[in-house]
Amino acid sequence: MAEKKIAPRPLAEKRGWIEPEHGALAVQRQCGLLGLARSSYYYQARGEDAENVRLMRLIDEEFTRHPFYGSRRITAYLRRQGEFVNRKRIQRLMHVMGLEAVYPKPKLSQAHPEHRVYPYLLRNVQIARPDQVWSTDITYIRLRHGFVYLMAILDWFSRYVLSWELSTSLETEFCLTALERALQQSTPEIFNSDQGSQFTSLAFTGQLEAAGVAISMDGRGRVFDNIFVERLWRSVKYEKVYLNDWQQVPEARTGLHEYMGFYNDERPHQSLQDLTPAEVYFRRM
Repeated sequence: MAEKKIAPRPLAEKRGWIEPEHGALAVQRQCGLLGLARSSYYYQARGEDAENVRLMRLIDEEFTRHPFYGSRRITAYLRRQGEFVNRKRIQRLMHVMGLEAVYPKPKLSQAHPEHRVYPYLLRNVQIARPDQVWSTDITYIRLRHGFVYLMAILDWFSRYVLSWELSTSLETEFCLTALERALQQSTPEIFNSDQGSQFTSLAFTGQLEAAGVAISMDGRGRVFDNIFVERLWRSVKYEKVYLNDWQQVPEARTGLHEYMGFYNDERPHQSLQDLTPAEVYFRRM
């Protein structure tokens, strides 16, 4: 498979943001230079009423601490904190947030009934090099008066974040945008995901198949299939999201640009012998 890795951009370039009234460059051109979907620039935060947003912030924090908690345990936790909530309400909010407890159970993830579910290819596979396996997932990102969804694509060996995208909905489009951006940098041997409808969609799997990538999907009840992306979400939230109070989507995007640059290029990982993801991912170049 032809090598086509692209070296990481300088941090100053990564941390730029689009100026809505730039004298020299139109918004469309600025989005193109930054590798962003133009539609994402115009996103407005998705909303619930103020009380539900407050509860969702509490749910997000507790779920990030204990991703094996389902709605029953989250409800019990909130009641111990003095919140008058019932499980049905917590179930609905967790569904809106895209949260599901990480533990073996039947019907863990539901694909679209007309979409193909691919077999799991990583059983007993030793991860030994960059671009051997990429993985993806979606998480909830809170804003002051609403929320958005964050999707990222991660190289398993190096923990390098190849691309990411924000959306106010769980439609497939933002996942496709992130995938296209990642495939412009390199091509994995295997792409692993859960069985969510975004990743089983014909548009998403078609992109991978056209690039010659083997598609792997987590089997039901496989607890640790996506552990590296789960660790990324914990880092993003504890080291960036929870330390800020972003009001609008552009603020969140700017903050996440800053953090992903830091995560890839500056943050050493103990599991990588204190190297950064970028140092491990690009060291063959």
